Amino acid sequence: MPTYIALVRGINVGGYKMVAMSDLRDWLAALGFAEPRTLLQSGNLTFRAPARSTAQLERTLETEARSRLRLHADFFVRTAGEWREVIAGNPFRQQAARDPARLLVMFLKAAPQPAAVTRLQSAITGPELVRANGRQAYVVFPDGIGRSRLSSTVIEKKLDTRGTGRNWNTVLKLGTLAAVEQ
Repeated sequence: MPTYIALVRGINVGGYKMVAMSDLRDWLAALGFAEPRTLLQSGNLTFRAPARSTAQLERTLETEARSRLRLHADFFVRTAGEWREVIAGNPFRQQAARDPARLLVMFLKAAPQPAAVTRLQSAITGPELVRANGRQAYVVFPDGIGRSRLSSTVIEKKLDTRGTGRNWNTVLKLGTLAAVEQ
């Protein structure tokens, strides 16, 4: 069975949509997924399941979360192989080595069109850098995410797709966790 990584958007942030990670692990097990694990408290999950498309898994998780947990949230699912490609495809290796907390990977529902990426890059008014590759965008925030005008809302609007971000440290930790399970 392949290993999958699922990211839940917008839970346990500022007291909003609070969900215990133990509840998410139990929920995944009840859905029949093997070896459910969580990382941190922000909706980072790994599990094993029979092979199926990540889009199908996203729909299943979103539907079951609404039904069983009363949780309305987007899920972003990648295979362990796709996750390795995200890590290998990082266009900002120097920035990641220097300050990994200021490199964010936005995991997207759909790959943005080139014109949408150009619109996003044109909307940047600060020192941020953005590169898109498939269903993810890499964003460097030299002055920190909290000080930037380049918000997730702006990124989603310009790219015309929904997303959820994880800093580079978390991306690497999830890669390690998924590799352990293979």
